[in-house]
Amino acid sequence: MSGRSRRGRVAAIIAAAGRSARMGQGTPKVLLSLHQVPVIVRSILPFHHSPLVDEVVVVATEASIDRVRELVGRYGLGKVSGVVAGGLKRQQSVALGLQAVGPCELVLVHDGARPLVTGDIIERVVAAAREHGAAVPAVPVRDTIKRVDGDRVVETLNRDELRAVQTPQGFRYEVLVAAHDRARAEGFYGTDDATLVERMGHPVAVVPGSPENLKITTPEDLAMAEALLQWREG
Repeated sequence: MSGRSRRGRVAAIIAAAGRSARMGQGTPKVLLSLHQVPVIVRSILPFHHSPLVDEVVVVATEASIDRVRELVGRYGLGKVSGVVAGGLKRQQSVALGLQAVGPCELVLVHDGARPLVTGDIIERVVAAAREHGAAVPAVPVRDTIKRVDGDRVVETLNRDELRAVQTPQGFRYEVLVAAHDRARAEGFYGTDDATLVERMGHPVAVVPGSPENLKITTPEDLAMAEALLQWREG
């Protein structure tokens, strides 16, 4: 951890405790090899290298904690201050990550299965979260989106108003803690952390993400990420 004051410290939580059910493999997706490097390592590296990030906490499954700790040591990821066990749901895992990082100025929450995030995206999210209190990266929706009821179209949504939201999502520490506390007290579960913050009426800024910042959910996603890395790295 750096010597920055509490006010300036930025911590990143890497949420990697998912069940990987849609991968159809026995190995958790974050431990799969991506262009000869494990997915979880590639997801951590941009935060480890970012001069804006002081500390990284990885939230993993109980079964993968030892393996993740071994990878952290092998790849020299010195900013990782801890690898902790997650909960049954992602929201619970992030709450446990918040306990592990402790009070700071900003918290970034990133999916462990998004290994192609860049330093530029991290920089944009940090700047916007520092200014607005909450920020997410997003990309325009390319397809026509329709709301359906069963097998019938109800309406066609205006895609100019829609964005596909990515991670890392950035928040002032006290904002995210309050949002998690309220959601837990009310028994509410959201699909991302920004949803919890939105419920409190707090504005969430949007910054440009990247189509390459994909989330690996299926074997096809892994193949696409492999192709992108081959194109990036040669």
